Amino acid sequence: MMREWATVVAWQDGIATLHSEVKTSCNSCSARKGCGSAMLNKLGPKDAHVMQIACEKPLQPGQRIELGIRESSLLGSALLVYMTPLLGLFMLAGLFQMLFHTDLAAACGALLGGIGGFIVAKGISLRFGDREAFQPVILNVMLPPDALRVEPETR
Repeated sequence: MMREWATVVAWQDGIATLHSEVKTSCNSCSARKGCGSAMLNKLGPKDAHVMQIACEKPLQPGQRIELGIRESSLLGSALLVYMTPLLGLFMLAGLFQMLFHTDLAAACGALLGGIGGFIVAKGISLRFGDREAFQPVILNVMLPPDALRVEPETR
């Protein structure tokens, strides 16, 4: 089970709005200047992920929640997103090469196949994304921020 902590932004009618911070791929390495992953993280969005999840228990803003999702559903999603466009790219490039016998046709087929693969992956994800196996579940709920109060000891 993959785990991630999120902060409650709001809770209303059994739906919790959560804020999950974007994490970099690694912070422990000293080779950040020459690392490809660190460069890719700089290109991506700097904001946090906001999601909504069903929760019958009332939650307060600022409360921390541990979410989990099964590895199999995460790997299946990654396989769908990466392999469908790649498969479309190779299939249409090969088909256009066989039909037209030019490299330009193969390149156009590869472009069309890649775009078509993305469209197919999007359609499949919209159809199957609402299944329970692909939804995160709440594993742990921390105390609300105002539940624990520490006062300095007076002497």
